[in-house]
Amino acid sequence: MKKTNGAKPFAPIKLEPAYRKVATALLDRITARTINAGERLPPEIELARQFGVHRGTVREALRELETNGVLKRERGSKLMMVTRPHRGTVAAGVSRALALHDVTYHDIWEALTALEPPIATAAARNRGPKDLKHLDALVAADPTVEQTAAFFRAVGEATHNGVFMLAHEPLVELLVPSLKAMINKVPQAAGRIGTAQKRIVAAIRERDGTQAGEWMAKHIRDFRRGFELANIGLQQAVGSA
Repeated sequence: MKKTNGAKPFAPIKLEPAYRKVATALLDRITARTINAGERLPPEIELARQFGVHRGTVREALRELETNGVLKRERGSKLMMVTRPHRGTVAAGVSRALALHDVTYHDIWEALTALEPPIATAAARNRGPKDLKHLDALVAADPTVEQTAAFFRAVGEATHNGVFMLAHEPLVELLVPSLKAMINKVPQAAGRIGTAQKRIVAAIRERDGTQAGEWMAKHIRDFRRGFELANIGLQQAVGSA
């Protein structure tokens, strides 16, 4: 047997399907803004000629980008148009990935603790009249799982900060099954949620970022307390309770 020099072995070369390479090339152009939102791509047959691949390969690449929300086909047109992925589309993908990695209720609580108070503070600083109107309409309704998720989204939108809105949307998506596991088992939960929401909105209205952040932090602490009262282990994976 021949001796080796002890060097680390080479990793296998990853072979990607041709359609994935076409999709990556198109996405690189879109991300670099050399193809902007609202612009139409050339016809499939022309793209196939440029890439030197079969038309079916291009069609598969376009289908993948359309599924990811990067492209869409307008009614009455055969051409794909570049678009911006909706926050919900991005969040749904991230939420699925987090769920598949067995994130726990504690993980959700810890992430909300780190992110939501600064978002509430920014909302108090940046909110506009439409944001207040939206928040007022939400807190006028009885707290439910869906209403609570909508409230978090509305506070995020009031920041007018795209990074905040995209960053917390996956958490909001996972908040829904988390709350469903707890809210019906704790009779006082709805009342406490409603009180916290009203306090947060009052602080946002007064542009009091400190109070908005502090009340949001209390709100998130109550979230954890609710799980303790419902005898739900925080180390359980989301959806397993």
